[in-house]
Amino acid sequence: MPVFEYRGLSAAGKQVTGLLEADSSKTLRVQLKKTGVFLTDVLGQSEARTGKKAAIDREVQLGRVFRGRVTAEDVAVITRQLSTLLHAGVTLVEALTALVDQTDKDRLKRALSDVKQRVNEGSSLADALAQHPRIFGTLYVNMVRAGEASGALDAVLARLADFTEGQAKLKQKLVGTLIYPAIMTIIGGGILAVLMTVVVPKVTRIFESMRATLPWATRLLIFVSNLLSGFWWLILPLLFGAAAAAVAWTRSPNGRPVFDAWVLRLPVAGSLMRMLLVSRFSRTLATLLKAGVPMLTALDITKNVVTNTVLAGVVETARDAIREGESIAGPLKRSGQFPPLVYHMVAVGERSGQLEEMLLNVADSYENQVNVRLGALTALLEPLIIVAMGMVIAFVAFSILMPILQINTTIR
Repeated sequence: MPVFEYRGLSAAGKQVTGLLEADSSKTLRVQLKKTGVFLTDVLGQSEARTGKKAAIDREVQLGRVFRGRVTAEDVAVITRQLSTLLHAGVTLVEALTALVDQTDKDRLKRALSDVKQRVNEGSSLADALAQHPRIFGTLYVNMVRAGEASGALDAVLARLADFTEGQAKLKQKLVGTLIYPAIMTIIGGGILAVLMTVVVPKVTRIFESMRATLPWATRLLIFVSNLLSGFWWLILPLLFGAAAAAVAWTRSPNGRPVFDAWVLRLPVAGSLMRMLLVSRFSRTLATLLKAGVPMLTALDITKNVVTNTVLAGVVETARDAIREGESIAGPLKRSGQFPPLVYHMVAVGERSGQLEEMLLNVADSYENQVNVRLGALTALLEPLIIVAMGMVIAFVAFSILMPILQINTTIR
């Protein structure tokens, strides 16, 4: 069924816009009239399917694209709602219809409408979701497929919602920890740039006119100030170019493994990153196995979820070893990249038949450690940034005051 984007007037005369499923524009007008909205314009429509591919033919504004961005929290919400509806005995098509009606974001509404159309035509839910990989990733689709095969789709969706919410909260905590230091660094850099390009040149011009021998700190300050104020037009593009080249290199096939290995060797950030990746590996693998996904397929998916190429290579080696009849704990231990707790817990889980529970325990343990270390890192970064900014400002003040004190001493 097509999804129409419309513009209309409410009963109070206020202009409203939105998306609504309808057979035709005439049906759309009737449906809107029942809700007290007078249709003034149909901005566009997206067909659920054209041939073998989903086709979207609609005019969008740039602002609507950003407002319609689908987040992990949005996916978690609709997943939990779908699980609740299915558990209550609602049919899949009716449940998807309810999700389409209550979803506010345009992009998600169109995707769900397309999924509902495909399911209504006989496609499985997993195959329909796979047509929207930017919203529903490989892990999501495979878990849904396993849930459909086992007949426990509602339970798998509830587990998937828990997993998605947990990963989103962990990401938010990590980003929230880095926001304050980033803001302080930007503000400090801006203040320093104003000092060096506006204030310092006016003060140091006085010293240069006196032709006196200046301290090394003052000469260094004058050199940096002249460099920034005279060649900022060259320095800024060079900095941006160097940053862009560094990012491109870290994403290249040759640079990515080197960068990932270097990140894991960093003093504080390296251990924190390793904990995050181990936690993600353990929870993802446990969630897939509990959903009924085969071990080899689960490891393939987990390898893509572990974003560090070094650890992803270990997971791939473990997958190949399992295919040859070996246990998963052996390759993890031989790699030297996973902490002893991980492969010991995995070995115990394999022997006792409780691998999923052991992996979840590992994930919980490392997530708790990450939370503790993030709190300690935040408490440590704040004073360090303040001290660093104070040292820079003290250097500038010292470089300006020293010549003044020397001049006063000479006059006396």
